[in-house]
Amino acid sequence: MKLNKNIDYSLYLVSDRNVLNGKDFIKSLEEAILGGVTLIQLREKNANSLEFYELAVKVKELTAKYNIPLIINDRLDIAMAVDAEGVHVGQNDMPANIVRNILGEDKILGVSVSTLEEAKKAVDDGADYIGVGALFPTDTKVDANSVSLDQIKSIKQNINIPVVGIGGINEFNIKSAMDTGIDGVAVVSAILGKENIKEASENLKEISK
Repeated sequence: MKLNKNIDYSLYLVSDRNVLNGKDFIKSLEEAILGGVTLIQLREKNANSLEFYELAVKVKELTAKYNIPLIINDRLDIAMAVDAEGVHVGQNDMPANIVRNILGEDKILGVSVSTLEEAKKAVDDGADYIGVGALFPTDTKVDANSVSLDQIKSIKQNINIPVVGIGGINEFNIKSAMDTGIDGVAVVSAILGKENIKEASENLKEISK
């Protein structure tokens, strides 16, 4: 979104239908937005291309309604097909500089990192923000490297783009994560795994201030 890179990363929701316990996916995302989520990343590691695309169309309609950015995890083709606001890639996905070249300058590019070296490379590759983690133990991404609060604080102090903490963040540790000076937190279960999703979002928003 180089048209306006003034993005609010404070409460960044990463989708995972596996933690919804049967709740309606789109309705759950809407509840999260109403509770204060500032952008949504659609992450569908197990969906085939058609399923991912059809879901992305529905989610794009929702995020457009509330004027918040939609980020597609990994799948550059899906992001372009639905005109999502951006793409998020990891260290084992298509290289960030290649994604930037294809994506163009007007879209958001996020990159997952776990070291200062990776963070600096992401900046050089054209990232608009980085996701740093995992800060805490997490069930939704079992292969994530561990990053301490001191490490993420150091990364934040040494780069000039927004930093989002990710990994096991919930109502009990969100404050300590935000106290490192980062720009936002990415959450999954702490919102989508709750019975009252809107209330969970509101609660995280309030605690993290």
